[in-house]
Amino acid sequence: MKNSKFLGIVGVAVALGLSVLAGCSSAFPPAPTAVPKTAQMEYIIGPGDLLNIQVWRNPEVSTSIPVRPDGKVSTPLVEDLVAANKTPSHLARDIEKALSKYIQDPIVTVMVTGFVGPYDSQVRVIGQATKPQALQYRDKMTLMDVMIAVGGITDFAAGNKASIVRMENGKQQQFGVRLESLIRDGDISANVDMLPGDVLIIPESFF
Repeated sequence: MKNSKFLGIVGVAVALGLSVLAGCSSAFPPAPTAVPKTAQMEYIIGPGDLLNIQVWRNPEVSTSIPVRPDGKVSTPLVEDLVAANKTPSHLARDIEKALSKYIQDPIVTVMVTGFVGPYDSQVRVIGQATKPQALQYRDKMTLMDVMIAVGGITDFAAGNKASIVRMENGKQQQFGVRLESLIRDGDISANVDMLPGDVLIIPESFF
């Protein structure tokens, strides 16, 4: 009898504890609403990007190709050229140099038509998002933009306990964000700026 009474008290205590936890906001400090802006940089090519390579007056060596997982591309007359972590103009100059062995004064234009980008420029969303995925970071991207891209959160998400893992000055930091307030209550003050490399973690609710 005593044991059952004790277990009953423990059960009530655990239930109350979970209830308190469920009502609490994130255990992490809130994410800064705005982040310092770096100078606008030209797009950096990454594995999976789709490239349209045009060689002026030489359509036979112009092509549309994806960047391979190893970061390289192979075009007519040019094999295994590193494309990842280069700007489109940088890659175009490299292709011109390689083609100059076969074509006099080649003029090359590289356009990115399918964007994936390098891994360290992506924003990753894991956990209870409707469509967890990695997104290519865009200039001035916010938490709301990310939520639109992943289709919001599931019914099982503890949205106000979500957090952003971010590297700053070589150190990993974790900030709390209020997804339920942003999505379901329309609280724009819960919208925050995102940075390249951010990981948004959306935990599951206890209930």
